[in-house]
Amino acid sequence: MTDIAQQMPWLAGAWSAVQQRLAQDRLPHALLIVGERGVGKRDWAQAVAGLLLCASPVHRETGVRVACGHCKQCELVAADSHPDLRVYAPVKSRMVKVDQIRALSSFAVASPQVAHHKVIIVDRADQLNINAANALLKTLEEPLADVTLLLLQESGRPVLPTIRSRCQALTIALPSAEQAEQWLATRVSELEEGSQPGTDVLVKSLMLAGNAPRLALDYALGDFLAQRNSAFDAFRQFMKGQIPVGEAAKAFKALGLEDTLWLFESWAADLARVSAGGEASDPDAADMLGYLARTNPPWRAHELLERVKESRSASVYNASPELEASQLLIAWRDLMPRKRHAS
Repeated sequence: MTDIAQQMPWLAGAWSAVQQRLAQDRLPHALLIVGERGVGKRDWAQAVAGLLLCASPVHRETGVRVACGHCKQCELVAADSHPDLRVYAPVKSRMVKVDQIRALSSFAVASPQVAHHKVIIVDRADQLNINAANALLKTLEEPLADVTLLLLQESGRPVLPTIRSRCQALTIALPSAEQAEQWLATRVSELEEGSQPGTDVLVKSLMLAGNAPRLALDYALGDFLAQRNSAFDAFRQFMKGQIPVGEAAKAFKALGLEDTLWLFESWAADLARVSAGGEASDPDAADMLGYLARTNPPWRAHELLERVKESRSASVYNASPELEASQLLIAWRDLMPRKRHAS
């Protein structure tokens, strides 16, 4: 079976850390995997789960162990039907709910069905509501020898300190530009001829994804780029006083709340970067952000980032993308000289 570190070279550090712990029989009962959105945390966790469940792991000459890929356990993992592997993630909501964690707890204390071990993936641990987080603590506080928990956390999204303190943390770094470009180009080349996006689309997808390959792939193959362009055009027109806030906010509806907040957060981070003398990562917004950086104190950018954080907290209550976009647009417009405001 292919080594995940060969498929995605930037995962090699975290993969090696697990290999070392396994070799020394020191793998903890709970790992907190931290990384940017779209960097490949879920792929890494699935590879670890496959290795832990495999009946006959292959030992490479380098000392690395990988799942064999052909035993019954590996076949079940590949088919997403292994009874001793469970994944808990937000379903039809933006949070992992307490009922899911209660099911996790019941699964944890039960005996393995077909393997010698059980693996639980929580994707994402930073989206546990408070009741779910408290329920998970009970499982973390009473570790079981035949259970490994892999908790995935998006960088910058808080996890309760009580949960973090009961896990060993591993960080997955973003790949180099060369690694990201090569991986994305390879994946796209595997598509049927005629359905492949152009080089300009791949470059822009990587730029908007902050060099996170998995996210860039989703952008390149989906509707995000067109939706983002429409939202940015509406944002720019609103800032110039050419359209009202309600019309501008409608352009963000198709993106959904998560991507809406992602965009506003990236623009605010770029504003902070430009205010500090750096360059915007989004070249489309560079002129506007440069103007705002020259006419506002640097702390205004951090104020915008805090507003995004507040909006993300409101997502627990299934907030409307249009409503949150409206509030953030108004906050951005406050950075413009008064004479530029729409009446």
